[in-house]
Amino acid sequence: MAMGLLFALVAGTLVSVQNVFNSKVNEWAGRWATTTLVLGMGFAASFLMGLLFEGGKLLEPKPMEPWFWFSGLIGVGVVTCLVQGIKLLGPTYAVAVVLTAQLGFALLWDSFGWLGLDRVPFTLQQFIGVLVIVGGIVVFKLGGERRAEKKTERFE
Repeated sequence: MAMGLLFALVAGTLVSVQNVFNSKVNEWAGRWATTTLVLGMGFAASFLMGLLFEGGKLLEPKPMEPWFWFSGLIGVGVVTCLVQGIKLLGPTYAVAVVLTAQLGFALLWDSFGWLGLDRVPFTLQQFIGVLVIVGGIVVFKLGGERRAEKKTERFE
């Protein structure tokens, strides 16, 4: 479990850094160029790492559901929507909303056993956990708006 937590923490850190980089690239290159650059570099890096660590096995197709082969297309939506979300909402608020959506949908996928996942019973604690996170985002957002209003009032 410790390794799983470590990997999750590293992934969260890397996603946060990538979001900042993506939003900065988007300022100069635009939405689609950013998406192309991010996913193209990701493809190149993962392909080279795959060859390095897996060798020829990387290119051997594995049996799986056909639609799983198209998961990279979802990445286009992820990068494009997140870059725009950060542009419109700011990094912290956009990422908070993204994480809430991820948690909520992961809970749905687990609870219903969708997409080939093992079904995990939905509990009241899970529901309360999601509500607490959503409540935290609301408090975060409202607190930020009040601070912005106070700053604006001082300069008028």
